Amino acid sequence: MPVTAHYRDVPKAMRGFSIALGNFDGVHAGHRVVIGAAQKAGGPLGVATFEPPPRAFFRPEDPPFRLYRPMRRNARLAELGVKAVYELPFNADMAAMTDEIFAREVLSEGLGVAHVSVGFDFRFGRGRMGDAARLASLGRAMGFGVTIVEKLEAQGVKASSTAIREALIAGEPEKAAEILGHDWVVDGIVESGEKRGRTLGFPTANVHLGDLLHPRHGVYAVRARIEGEEAWRDGVANFGRTPTTGLRDPLLETYIFDFEGDIYGKMLDVALVRYLRPELKFDALKGMVAQMHRDTDAARAVLAG
Repeated sequence: MPVTAHYRDVPKAMRGFSIALGNFDGVHAGHRVVIGAAQKAGGPLGVATFEPPPRAFFRPEDPPFRLYRPMRRNARLAELGVKAVYELPFNADMAAMTDEIFAREVLSEGLGVAHVSVGFDFRFGRGRMGDAARLASLGRAMGFGVTIVEKLEAQGVKASSTAIREALIAGEPEKAAEILGHDWVVDGIVESGEKRGRTLGFPTANVHLGDLLHPRHGVYAVRARIEGEEAWRDGVANFGRTPTTGLRDPLLETYIFDFEGDIYGKMLDVALVRYLRPELKFDALKGMVAQMHRDTDAARAVLAG
């Protein structure tokens, strides 16, 4: 699936698409409805999003908030039948565009879109001046169609990336999964750490989340997939700062059940299935090890069910 990082001089083969337009962080149930609306409009199906997300541009000091890295997001989009992704560069020039200039220079002249679908709450243009109805009006004037998708609810709340983030920060990965349509998966390169877990009988694969959202600190029942493998393996993971052995930057430490092997430097996918308990500080390593055994048993029970 081709991915382009600009809207000027777009190859002819990537023009004339019916596109879904938005942020698409997480590719959740609401996003999939918007993509489906673009597909129903006919023609080749594309998705246009912003990179970096506008929030990262306007509020660079915010805590990490991404649900997916671009590569994972694009892989999910390809699974949905998307044939091209336009990662529109969100910079000072784009932030200064009026709604009319964006519709004309980016959508009409730049991408040559045939149709655009957006969510009911879509805003665009300098200072968020334009809404979905304004886009529909501009589309009529410029020769492309517009579909506006109404609100979709899951778990009694609007299906949104914000709702997913709130659930994960609250330690409710099951609620996040209801909105996403699957368990939330983080990924990263396995790093060499202090190897303390190995000496305690719980060797862990350590991953920094970087600019991915930081979920609630604590212990999770998880499933993990190692780069080069298709199967998911059961495990238990701690995300946090390990107050017993010394505070440090938040780290995801995953103990994969019944596995031995060197996976340093490999990509690891970790799906958060169930939050088991908050992070604790123990007076001695003996107490921590006993709790790790209990966590392992609890995770096995959850994953077996």
